[in-house]
Amino acid sequence: MKPNPRILVAECMQEISSFNPMPSGYESFHMERGAQMLAQRGLNTSLGGALAVFEQTGLEPVLSIGARAGSGGLLSAAGWKRLSTEVLEAVATQARGGIDGVYFSLHGAMGADGELDPEGYLLAETRKMVGPDIPIVISLDLHGIMTDRMLRQINGVAIYHTYPHVDFASTGARAARILHRLVAEELRPVIARVVIPALVRGDELITKSGCYGELIREARRLELEGAAMSAGIMIGNPFTDVPELCTQVIVATSGDEAVAKNEALRLARELWPLRHRMQGKLVTLARSIAQASSITGPVIFTDAADATSSGATGDSNLILKGLLDAGYPKRVLAQIVDPAAACAAHKAGVGATITVGLGGALDPGRFSPMQVTAKVRLLSDGRARLETMKTGLDAGPTAVLEFDNFTVVVFSLTLSLFDRAMYYANGLDPQDFDLIVVKSPHTEHHMYDAWVDNNFNVDVPGATSANLKSLGHTICARPMYPLNDGVVFEPVATIYRS
Repeated sequence: MKPNPRILVAECMQEISSFNPMPSGYESFHMERGAQMLAQRGLNTSLGGALAVFEQTGLEPVLSIGARAGSGGLLSAAGWKRLSTEVLEAVATQARGGIDGVYFSLHGAMGADGELDPEGYLLAETRKMVGPDIPIVISLDLHGIMTDRMLRQINGVAIYHTYPHVDFASTGARAARILHRLVAEELRPVIARVVIPALVRGDELITKSGCYGELIREARRLELEGAAMSAGIMIGNPFTDVPELCTQVIVATSGDEAVAKNEALRLARELWPLRHRMQGKLVTLARSIAQASSITGPVIFTDAADATSSGATGDSNLILKGLLDAGYPKRVLAQIVDPAAACAAHKAGVGATITVGLGGALDPGRFSPMQVTAKVRLLSDGRARLETMKTGLDAGPTAVLEFDNFTVVVFSLTLSLFDRAMYYANGLDPQDFDLIVVKSPHTEHHMYDAWVDNNFNVDVPGATSANLKSLGHTICARPMYPLNDGVVFEPVATIYRS
């Protein structure tokens, strides 16, 4: 290995729901160019983890461009054209100076109008620029969709091993260590892929406690024992309706095709019988409210159908309406995206009483505004930091409204709500309330589940509903469990050689 090999570094990440009617745009992305990407150094992000390994191993990062967006709807054609052009121009510029490897931080569940495999396109164009002999290693979310086109461009991959996700940095570090080996040892890896025709959701996907976690620990064992350079089970994002949406097993070795193939087939065979357990166990809204009313301690109402971190709009008021109509008497804390209501609160000022239509601002086909007369308790700029990643959040002008026994944080912009950051940033402690609405399918255990008496996964409509048959997939391959009955699976491994 020559001294200080040069590693081109790029990032492009977003997760979308095809069932969100609001398109994403170029403006949805936070852009970092060149040295600006060093802002992620030390953070719990994939790029942050990779940078640490580059420093430790003597690899010289050649920083090109980073583009990150919160989850949302399909990226517009214009947005994709501008974004992809900027990313590829930055990659081309840095590649001209001579490089020895490429690290690309991706999510895997992007989608754009006119390009349903954005990651595959970016990697194919990057491969054209750098040639066939430069190793390309990527990192991916386990909710990503690895495509055939992606696999044909890369030499290595690292995939998240935790859900809820906490291993962002360690995944980037794993990717960087793989790249270091490829550069230092001039390996020719083999990657085995087994596609499983199943979409999965639910509590069994929590890797600390669910059956999915048991299989992930097998994948991790293969890595730690050295049998595989990387191994993972990607469950995709069932809301990203694209041709290769599926669950899949990926095993990469330093050249041993038999190990890669056999281990991928083994994990796939072990997962298939568990698909029935890996489904959301939903409770009707009426039943949830009735049971919550009889429980002494605090409870969570999980609104996974409107999970902004999975690509939903965040403007569902269905749980709020249900609680109001049922006369639920205890203290309720909730969040909602409604730019007009937030604007009205900021215009009126703290202490004012306003009448607004709350909810249904972005997805009017599913939700209609509910009229409320509320007191403006607090106003903020809507800025905070995620608890786990420590990266920034920006909800735009934000207001805390109070009416009856309800406290609602109202945002102007859709943002990820998979922790407590936006409650804390607006002066609210969830433990002060009896019922807390969480717009995320799961959070880290200590955030809520460790101290509430029950967590109700409420069955209401939304762009990210765990009731997968209700969504209306039209693009993904069929037959697909649970969208179709009687799905038969005989595992087949596809082999990719560098």
